[in-house]
Amino acid sequence: MPKGQPNKKYTPEFKIKVVETMHKEKLSYSETARQFNISNHSRVASWERIYLEEGKEGFYIERRGRKSTYRPKKLKKEVEEDLISEVQRLRAENAYLKKLNALVSERVRQEKNHK
Repeated sequence: MPKGQPNKKYTPEFKIKVVETMHKEKLSYSETARQFNISNHSRVASWERIYLEEGKEGFYIERRGRKSTYRPKKLKKEVEEDLISEVQRLRAENAYLKKLNALVSERVRQEKNHK
């Protein structure tokens, strides 16, 4: 693409049409790019990957910019609640075992002192 020429932005509907036409007519990436006047056939390949992995909805997701590496994905409400309750149960169990260990250690120490 010549310098100073802006990148062409394709609509999600256009991308869906391109990929579905390619599949229906059994075209290669290059043939599809030529037929739809797309500058680079690798763009068609990436659209096909999105279509196959995420379906048509994948084309409506904004993909520009850097992906965040530190933001966790949202969990389903039920899964999140299950995880929170398991963490609470494990914390309670851990606290109980610490107390039990302290009591056993104290009893052992007292028995040693009585002998």
